Amino acid sequence: MPTLPASTATTDLSYTLADWRSGYRSQPKEFAYWIDAVEGVIPPELSGTLFRNGPGLLDIHEYPVRHPFDGDGMISSIAFSQGRAYYRNRFVQTAGYVAEQQAQKPLYRGVFGTQKPGGLWANAFDLRLKNIANTHVIYWGQKLLALWEAAEPHRLDPTTLETLGLDNLDGLLQPGDAFAAHPRIDPGDGGVPPRLVTFSLKAGMSSTITLLEFDAEGRLLHRDGQESASKGYRTTVPGFAFLHDFAITPNYAIFFQNPVSFNPLGFILGSKGAAECIHFNPKQPTKVLLIPRQGQGAVITVEAPPCFVFHHANAFEEDGQVVIDSIAYRKFPSLDEGMGYEMVDFSQLPEGQLCRFTVDVATRKLTAKTLVERCCEFPTLHRDRVGRPYRYLYIGAAHQPTGNAPLQALLKRDLLTGEEQMWSEAPRGFMGEPIFVPRPGATVEDDGWVLCLTYNAARQCSDVIIVNGQNISAGPIARLKLHHHVPYGLHGSFTETYFGP
Repeated sequence: MPTLPASTATTDLSYTLADWRSGYRSQPKEFAYWIDAVEGVIPPELSGTLFRNGPGLLDIHEYPVRHPFDGDGMISSIAFSQGRAYYRNRFVQTAGYVAEQQAQKPLYRGVFGTQKPGGLWANAFDLRLKNIANTHVIYWGQKLLALWEAAEPHRLDPTTLETLGLDNLDGLLQPGDAFAAHPRIDPGDGGVPPRLVTFSLKAGMSSTITLLEFDAEGRLLHRDGQESASKGYRTTVPGFAFLHDFAITPNYAIFFQNPVSFNPLGFILGSKGAAECIHFNPKQPTKVLLIPRQGQGAVITVEAPPCFVFHHANAFEEDGQVVIDSIAYRKFPSLDEGMGYEMVDFSQLPEGQLCRFTVDVATRKLTAKTLVERCCEFPTLHRDRVGRPYRYLYIGAAHQPTGNAPLQALLKRDLLTGEEQMWSEAPRGFMGEPIFVPRPGATVEDDGWVLCLTYNAARQCSDVIIVNGQNISAGPIARLKLHHHVPYGLHGSFTETYFGP
């Protein structure tokens, strides 16, 4: 098994920290307008809505957040129709957001280290968490849901982005129940219709994972093996589990239990955020959990080399093996204690690399190899290949070939031939999560477009770029120049439904 290499420092940087930091300014304004500054041509066949979520506020009335992941969620939508595009953004009106805007000061602590004013006395033993709804947004079952993995989703109007309130999924969730922010959509086949697969997690000395599957109408399908049950299929594993993402195949839901422990003392005493209490143990293996989706059969657990995984690209079954492609870090990428994100030294952080983990189901043996050594994150692929063998992967990447750095490039990897195409926004552009949208009627896996919301430090504004999925190296076929910036975001999704004016 390969050992992930340490980051390689370089003095020949493709960016400046000042440019990178400028993309993390708060955006307190809400907009709604037709995008009139377009370079190139928006494909007239591109029809639907791109939704994006991420922290819109990096301060609360000039009181800075410690980490961007603590920022209040702001949804952007870009609606495409007949060669035009309409932009809209709104903040998710969570109870915490509304209360803090009225109070004009922080009232809650952040998971990633943001503290209330007043020092230890003001923060000790205050274990309340603000549902910031800032991680993902997805349209499913005729609902637009803003997701944050530590609490219930917020339902939004998909056209206006108005917040309609918390959504308990028809009574499935109780107040404060966790609901994952990284669902997977099984495309279905052989007469099986598409379904949304997700999970909830309760982590502690042992951790309980509850699998949930919803049909196209948003109705819960998994019933814990019994028609009378209504809470999904549960499995409990020993130890603390930090799970942000997972992968699926037709038969398995796959989780990587990172080798981390959690000591809550600093959080309880008010000196740290909950995520700052996570400790990586490089001497322990990463555990790969294959949980049967049908709720029958034992959980398969195998050991992988020590690594930390936030995101998976895809997984599939082939010839008695389960193959999982994931972004692996050699350790948990955390900042030094007392350091704010704006002072980050990328050379001191591990880079994410695309790795392939192959599990032989019969022998319970795992092999691993690195597919992409370049720093990369936020993988995407054709929606019909989720959980199936696939050929093409699109991913945000660093401009420089070694070491950690901000994402500035779009990389396409042919997993059959190993060929790569890359296009970079360096030196003054910064890449967001790509989304692949297939061309209507296409019969080839990479026939479509890659949509990205990027940040242009020269303009101090954001762009929406559209790239031909078959020719990444040629760069954007259309660049939509927004009138303002959108702070670096997290996740998003595309629906063929048009939600513009």
